[in-house]
Amino acid sequence: MSDVEKRLHQVYGAASPSELSQTYDEWAASYDEDMLQTGYAHPAIICGLLSRYVTDLAAHVLDAGVGTGSVGQLLHTLGFSNLHGLDMSEGMLAKARARGIYRGLHRGVLGAALDFNSATFAAIVSTGTFTTGHAPAAAFTELARILRPGGHLIFTVGEMLWRAGGFGAAVEKLVAHGVLLPVWQSPPYHPMPHSKTESHFTTLALVYQRA
Repeated sequence: MSDVEKRLHQVYGAASPSELSQTYDEWAASYDEDMLQTGYAHPAIICGLLSRYVTDLAAHVLDAGVGTGSVGQLLHTLGFSNLHGLDMSEGMLAKARARGIYRGLHRGVLGAALDFNSATFAAIVSTGTFTTGHAPAAAFTELARILRPGGHLIFTVGEMLWRAGGFGAAVEKLVAHGVLLPVWQSPPYHPMPHSKTESHFTTLALVYQRA
């Protein structure tokens, strides 16, 4: 088994947030190169969707689960100038910080209370965080709270987990309560087509708007 496949097994099998954070700390140095080997599709898709729905390049954008900042690097290249990031791993945040493109980087755990004022961000993107052993469905309530009215929440979620993991139910509850409005949903796609262990899994990309 290759090093990247071992790392994928470790992060998806983490038994606690602290174990997950430590695993990402240890992976941070080679994460970008390793994920390139898998054909990782999320960053390009999320950046394309943000560019489609957010035309103000100075908009406050939060990358929730920023990792090494690979998504932010693409957004910066596209002209977005007010980027912020959130992650549980200090090792990943250090890599993101070294890019020199973020206005603010914050350590925090999705699913817990976030240290942001309500209605702070014009857009929130999140790639690969709503999946096995990572952010829980409960995180959507806090993300909706810190999103401005009219702002966009753009995220990926495993196709099977959308229902089985409670993510769909959590988002649909926010829709039913008039907090979020559904905008767009992708067909299923393979986020890591070149990974031997992950290539058969499919993901959805979804867009919602804060009411």
